[in-house]
Amino acid sequence: MTTTKDALQASPPSGPVAYPVRVRGDLDPGLSRWLWLLKWILAIPHWIVLAFLWVAFAMVTVVAFVAILVTARYPRVLFDFAVGVLRWSWRVAFYTNAAFGTDRYPPFSLRPDPTYPADLEVDVPEHLSRGLVLVKWWLLALPHYVVVGLLISSPWWIWEDQNYQWTVGAGGLVGLLALIGIVVHAVSGTYPRALFDMIIGFDRWVLRVAGYVTLMTDRYPPFQLDMGPREPADRPVERPVDPDTAPAPSPAPERSGWSAGPVVALALGALLCLGAVPPLVGGTTGLAADSTARDAAGLLTTPPTRLTDAGYALRSPGMLLEAAGPAMYSPYAALGTVRVRATALDPGRPVFVGVAPRADVDRYLAGVASGTVVGDRDGTGTEDGPVVLAQPGGAPPVPPQEAGIWTTSVSGPGVQSVAWRPAPGDWTLVVLQPDGRPGVDVAVDVGATVPGLRTLAVGLLVVGGVLLALGATMVTAAVSTAHRRRRTATGATA
Repeated sequence: MTTTKDALQASPPSGPVAYPVRVRGDLDPGLSRWLWLLKWILAIPHWIVLAFLWVAFAMVTVVAFVAILVTARYPRVLFDFAVGVLRWSWRVAFYTNAAFGTDRYPPFSLRPDPTYPADLEVDVPEHLSRGLVLVKWWLLALPHYVVVGLLISSPWWIWEDQNYQWTVGAGGLVGLLALIGIVVHAVSGTYPRALFDMIIGFDRWVLRVAGYVTLMTDRYPPFQLDMGPREPADRPVERPVDPDTAPAPSPAPERSGWSAGPVVALALGALLCLGAVPPLVGGTTGLAADSTARDAAGLLTTPPTRLTDAGYALRSPGMLLEAAGPAMYSPYAALGTVRVRATALDPGRPVFVGVAPRADVDRYLAGVASGTVVGDRDGTGTEDGPVVLAQPGGAPPVPPQEAGIWTTSVSGPGVQSVAWRPAPGDWTLVVLQPDGRPGVDVAVDVGATVPGLRTLAVGLLVVGGVLLALGATMVTAAVSTAHRRRRTATGATA
């Protein structure tokens, strides 16, 4: 005869299979009606800390990407840190605008806490696909990105520069529903339970996608809304009870080695590594330009730009070069000798190029039909070239060669080049037609010797290298310490 115990062992009860990213969010029964108005301020310390932690999280994810490609495993100590950051972020979000679900202040901790109303766990994967890691975070997740974008971001049309501009802000559907729920609670004293369950379902969707795209699991997030504070697999179900067998105690969760010291060291190390990127890129670019981009005269030169105007002259905006003490505190000080080269696009006409103090140029061109080369509203020019502001008027009072205002100038047919060493003052570059006929049509390029470029580039590389070395050392020490503490806590041998 089959006993009850045999029947239980032969056919264990079945239930829903849990997704590896498990999200819990229990509504606080004693929720304050008005504290939510201050939670935006109270959570500022958490947001500051999380800003640093997410920099480290991004670096850890990149390292994990490489590790998965090589070993098909997510390094466990890095996995614990990444899950901890996601858990911390979820608790702060649950406390604030992602649910307003509790008044208990979130702990400053990466560790799981079954006593806090919100928590998150991710099952540790034994193996991860080397192929999926290349595509899941961008290509495969694209449909989910559309959904998540609607849930956590808000598109807006705003009026800017005499036109409507498309922009995206924070909040989204989740933030709007949470705001509605907490306002209803403030008025009636009751947070609508069905609304809360829906909000947690949306939050769960977002966090599942976050775990998937940050490489914590290969299981594709389901396109289903699992509402309620607990995962479907964690909800109580009716099961036959074996009276002869006592329930086995739940195993104690494995302890993470990420205490405050390693977390701070990892975050600071990640910031140092991130800070090393600009000087390293700048130094590498500078060395490449110094070695390969100079022309036959040893100058770094811009591509030719066509400048046209119906008047008699074209001028640049004012170049104010200020001096302070023995050295100029101006970017022009590092240019060395500057060469301006102008080519008349009408072969039969000469061209005049000169540099003079701006006040003298303003007096000379007062009442003269001319143009000033400027950018567009953003100062960047247009696809067709720089914008020219026209000034109506007549011909110059005297030919430019007779004006007597030029610090340096050159005139003649064909290609004309003028060399100038920038000095303190307020200067203007002018291109004119010295033959007395209106219409300026020239191609202009500007070059500079930039004598200190190699020294500057090497200095940037040294600074970047030092920052990178310090950051890598701190990251390595943090990971090693966390790994050692975790092995000690779990009783593993070294």
